[in-house]
Amino acid sequence: MKKDCKVCKYFWNIFIAIDQLANTVLGGDPDETISSRAGKRQETQKWAKWLCWLLNKIETDHCKKSIEKDEGNRQILDD
Repeated sequence: MKKDCKVCKYFWNIFIAIDQLANTVLGGDPDETISSRAGKRQETQKWAKWLCWLLNKIETDHCKKSIEKDEGNRQILDD
């Protein structure tokens, strides 16, 4: 993404917001993306392993790169 592309940045921000909303609806921390949540659980949860496998087809180590260590403490549902 170009640094000076304001339209690109706008849509990227919208995408991140939708991702965080989906994570929240699924019982996760409202400030964490699904990729971060899956990255933290890919060794122990089947759904996370599958999702990370799929996302790795788009970007190598996507879930690993997406992990937000300082997020996830407001999660409602246990994975």
